[in-house]
Amino acid sequence: MGSDTEGGRDAGRLGERLSLREQVARAIRAALVTGRMRPGVVYSAPALAGRFGVSATPVREALLDLAKDGLVEPVRNKGFRVRAMSAADLADVHHLRELLEIPTVAGLARDGCADELPRLRALVDDLADALERADVADRVDAEDRFHAHLLGLAKNARLVKVVAELRAQARLYGPLPAPDEAEHGSIAVELHRLLDLIEARDVAGAEELTRRRLARSRPPALADAPAAPTSPERP
Repeated sequence: MGSDTEGGRDAGRLGERLSLREQVARAIRAALVTGRMRPGVVYSAPALAGRFGVSATPVREALLDLAKDGLVEPVRNKGFRVRAMSAADLADVHHLRELLEIPTVAGLARDGCADELPRLRALVDDLADALERADVADRVDAEDRFHAHLLGLAKNARLVKVVAELRAQARLYGPLPAPDEAEHGSIAVELHRLLDLIEARDVAGAEELTRRRLARSRPPALADAPAAPTSPERP
């Protein structure tokens, strides 16, 4: 079992527009996805608080929030252990994401959501900006805000919450890869393309692009794992 020996000092910068609790949670998420806080290691709230320059209370509150998302787990009288994600765990996460996200996006294309497209495009631009600046915390925030807003249009709060938790858990499987310069624009272009398909009510196209995007997010270790079946045609 590890302890607070490294990772905290690099846990990410704290923002300015969020509550202190949210700022700390944001910074810890960035440390998790970059591998600065490692799976299996136990981190105490006071030790992290010292590195962030804040009191232990908002750090403890942030860690409790992250525990609800399945990212850390409390260890009695010691702190919080970063959860380890096995390949089998990750395969389950990806399969669930496929089962939930693909038909949801297809449904949005079928039903239409024209009034929300400008906001969604602005969120894609926020993500592109974060990628350009190589800001991991902003990238994670922008990705999460885009997907939460998109899936939220299905009017199913439980689905949004579950997918957000699955996305967060998937990031525990190794550090978040940093896109090269060629990928910065292509990620945004692809998301704008997805919104174009939704706007055009192209159900099959939106479903297929979502399937491809999820497939590309699967690590090489899961290359041979079966993908979710194509959803049946709706009348």
